[in-house]
Amino acid sequence: MVSSSCLHSVLDTAVNGIIVIDDNGTILIYNRACENMFGYKSAEVVGKNVNTLMPSATAKQHDQFIQNYLKSGDPKVVGIGREVVGRHKDGTEIPIELSVGEAQTESGHQFIGVLKDLRATKEYEERLRVLQSNLVTMTRVNALDEMGAAIAHEVNQPLTALMLYLQTAARRARAADQPDDPMISLMGKAVVEAERAGQIIQRMRNFVERQAPQCIGTGLATLIDDCLELVRVGHEADDVEFISTFVDYNYQLELDSVQIQQILVNLIRNAGEAVKDQPVKQVVVSVERDDDNVFVKVMDTGPGLDEEAVSHLFKAFTGTKRRGLGIGLAISRSIAQNHGGDLLVEPYEEGKGATFTLRLPVNSKATS
Repeated sequence: MVSSSCLHSVLDTAVNGIIVIDDNGTILIYNRACENMFGYKSAEVVGKNVNTLMPSATAKQHDQFIQNYLKSGDPKVVGIGREVVGRHKDGTEIPIELSVGEAQTESGHQFIGVLKDLRATKEYEERLRVLQSNLVTMTRVNALDEMGAAIAHEVNQPLTALMLYLQTAARRARAADQPDDPMISLMGKAVVEAERAGQIIQRMRNFVERQAPQCIGTGLATLIDDCLELVRVGHEADDVEFISTFVDYNYQLELDSVQIQQILVNLIRNAGEAVKDQPVKQVVVSVERDDDNVFVKVMDTGPGLDEEAVSHLFKAFTGTKRRGLGIGLAISRSIAQNHGGDLLVEPYEEGKGATFTLRLPVNSKATS
């Protein structure tokens, strides 16, 4: 004959939760795995109705389920494994795999429930689903990356032809002794805009082209201007003002310009998205320097980032934007750290937008 203490000892070593109830739904046995699962100690629930461990919608119907089964013998859960939802002591809902068996005792019907906590399984499945979705997206992004340089090259050809036609037409108009013809002025403006479009296409081509990392002397002010010009293309309809306060065009840093441009474009684009619905739509890029480092700051007039958002900001696949992979800042920080620097965000201040700081070291080859 197995003693009661021995039985409880065995139950408490079980990996899965085990609950025994009578035909009134009263809890008779509640093992240690259940304590870990639901947060209630055994003394808190033994003698109480099992619906204590259920969401309110299920709890209201549970006693009726037992009575219907005893009268009709029609099983809803008894003898059938199924997935149900439990309720933790703190009110959160828990996905559970439940198997219920029935026993006839001298005291009447008793029901034995074996419960497996599915929270870890559900989290794993959700993580896997997100990773699969991101893998599909990254595959598409990779395909676009390969197409980018070719598209830029193809678009650049008709732009070059357009500039040549306009320049030829303007020269012929001047040769016809019509120097004051307003069409000449319009053609001149069209040439300027076509040249600007060609420069943007070239910047885009350089941005997407795969190149081996190459640290060379790079003009920081020019690099920032190029990044702002790239981002402006996507925000012309939003009336966002993009400003650089750094105008020392003689200052150079030894860095991989393509990789640093990737960081700054990502930061400036994010800032532009943050301010486009704000009363003041402004993104400012500034530079501070000391003997060892250069600090490139991207400041916006958006709503800022709260502490919770900041805590997950540089983790991959945790972005909150509907579009994108959520890996931009994680990759940007890695690039900065590979350069011996870092990417940081300033603490949240109410009424102040977000400020990201890209720190880059000043090495022996940098000039001022």
